[in-house]
Amino acid sequence: MINNPVPEKLAHVAARLEQNNMQVIYAEDRMAARAAVEKLLQPGASIGLGGSATLQECGIMELVRRPEYRLIDRTRPGLTPVQLEEKFAEALTADVFLCSTNAITEDGMLYNVDGTSNRVAALVYGPKKVIVVAGVNKIVPDLAAAVERVRTVAAPRNAQRLNKNTYCAAHGVCKSCGQPMGAGCGSPQRICRNFVVSTAQAKKDRICVILVNEALGY
Repeated sequence: MINNPVPEKLAHVAARLEQNNMQVIYAEDRMAARAAVEKLLQPGASIGLGGSATLQECGIMELVRRPEYRLIDRTRPGLTPVQLEEKFAEALTADVFLCSTNAITEDGMLYNVDGTSNRVAALVYGPKKVIVVAGVNKIVPDLAAAVERVRTVAAPRNAQRLNKNTYCAAHGVCKSCGQPMGAGCGSPQRICRNFVVSTAQAKKDRICVILVNEALGY
């Protein structure tokens, strides 16, 4: 449970996540988030990663590259496509998987949309522990708002970062706003392919959400 004083909105979201069998840690800022992650990691642990601007902004990428951890480094320069796929597969059996989330609803659900889907695969099953670091900007009222947040914020920014030839990369917004969850563009480079909603978890505290009282990532 959260021990530090927290804003009422974050306290409410934390309580709902805990009702869904997720562990919650409150962090006042990105440095506190990094410190919280460090406390959760054990020397010698194997660590997998999901692509995340949030982890970069918190300095967590530098943390997990320390020699006391065994990082399954999907970001290492020079990886061939085959080697990258091997890293994705290895991360599914990691001791710890680190990532962010596209959205958190006020009633305690995580919403994530992936193209390659190594991140959502690890979130759902595999690694012994999943640590999700999320800024306050990821909190939305409900699932419908989570869907639209991905279409208007997360997907366009990620498509631009990855230099994808998609409608959202060119226009800054998905062409399917207001349509059902799975709707999207017809581009072969589309990054919205699997849509995962995480609610009540079977393994209590396997997923740990670090709620950061700062806007982070997208």
